[in-house]
Amino acid sequence: MHSSHLTLGALLFAGLAAADAAPPSVSAGAKKSEVCQGCHGANGVSADDSVPKLAGQYSEYIVKQIFDFQIQSRRDDRMSPMAGMVTSLEDARDIAAYFSSQTPMRGKPNKSKSAQLGKQIYDKGIPERNIEACARCHGPDGKGKWKNYALFPVIGGQHKTYLLKQLNDFKTSRRATDASGVMTLIGRNLEKAELDALTEYIAGL
Repeated sequence: MHSSHLTLGALLFAGLAAADAAPPSVSAGAKKSEVCQGCHGANGVSADDSVPKLAGQYSEYIVKQIFDFQIQSRRDDRMSPMAGMVTSLEDARDIAAYFSSQTPMRGKPNKSKSAQLGKQIYDKGIPERNIEACARCHGPDGKGKWKNYALFPVIGGQHKTYLLKQLNDFKTSRRATDASGVMTLIGRNLEKAELDALTEYIAGL
């Protein structure tokens, strides 16, 4: 099964399958995503802060994550088996279109001292420690910089707990989707307090 999904994913991101496929359907995605909504919320805003919000997330990014879980470059006890239930590219694109169409995720602005440190890291990075500014790829408000880009997701307003786990997964290479190595480097080079501050700021965007 994984080899089939990998082929579909490779075609999609090479732009070979999507060009000839029917446009994704939000209404079909609403039905197909019902099982997903149990964790991610009917409007894409999950109640469990360890489960990511998908509201307003780039659809191409969501599709890529489904395939990443299927080929095990990402692993999660809950999500991996759920991703395996998506059996066609059409279904993946419809599900992604539904969540992408929801009101974009937004956090509550945070003015704490920790969040201010996080803002500094987000906006400017720490060049002397080879830590890139997050805004460079994710945009100044965390809502993305390149429309519907599969590699750099919307992160502003995402749950802090989830963000922190992802940075730690990059740090330990549990999440092996970082071709450039930038996210892995950020996870490894930031101290625990800095990781906490950064994710606190991003969650408030």
